[in-house]
Amino acid sequence: MLQKEIHQYLEQFFQASECEIIEQGPGFLTIQLTVAMDKELMNRPFYWTYLEKTGGIPNPFAVTFITDQEKAPDDLKGEVIHFGAPRLHQLFRTAKKFGAYVRLYEDPRTADSQRHVPLHPWLTLNMKVSYQCDRKKDQIISLGLNLINGMMKEDIQAVIEQAHLTSSIPDYCFTVSPIIKPVSGLARIEKYMTDSIASKPHTWAEEARQRWDEDAALLHHFYEEYDEMPETYEIEKQALQEQYEPKVKIEVINGGLIYLAAGA
Repeated sequence: MLQKEIHQYLEQFFQASECEIIEQGPGFLTIQLTVAMDKELMNRPFYWTYLEKTGGIPNPFAVTFITDQEKAPDDLKGEVIHFGAPRLHQLFRTAKKFGAYVRLYEDPRTADSQRHVPLHPWLTLNMKVSYQCDRKKDQIISLGLNLINGMMKEDIQAVIEQAHLTSSIPDYCFTVSPIIKPVSGLARIEKYMTDSIASKPHTWAEEARQRWDEDAALLHHFYEEYDEMPETYEIEKQALQEQYEPKVKIEVINGGLIYLAAGA
């Protein structure tokens, strides 16, 4: 990760977190933190606990991050950020924490700015599907469900990345109220994923069971001289089962309610 990319990441991170960029230049940014970001990043719980108990006026920190010491002013005081720095990894964790669920709106930026544009609600999920046995294969799946008509769209993330999204409803746009509730939408996505996985060929699982049978037979051969199988045999047999048994796991990476123009 280059220093230029770190600078761009910090800029995008704090803008998405609704923090004001007070000043920036080659190699540095000065950020006015929000209360939420101060609590998350600056590690001063006693201050915030005291303030909340006394009803005081919050005073979140303004911080300066130096992303390139060669380009930043020589007399500038701030925290140096580079790849591997604890602060940068803290920001990665925070982005993952707060980015687990988002609500965003597309700004269609139409030529006729007076034309009111309906925004359709899409429930979107990015998921990791893991096919596990004695080997493992991961697959990232992106699904979107239109909460008006029930349309399911694969690779919705590609559509989202092409759209200009904001955290508030753009001017001359209005949201269409969902007909399908998000909880029902999640159930639909779960069924769609289950049916999709079940319909695919699973030669990988059959091959894993075949390797399992071969190793189980070899294990039995090692112990066939015993009149009664010892405890170690059962332990090793159980270990083989855990190693080879085919499993499919679905992990939700992140998701959100995205309002898109023209129903995507």
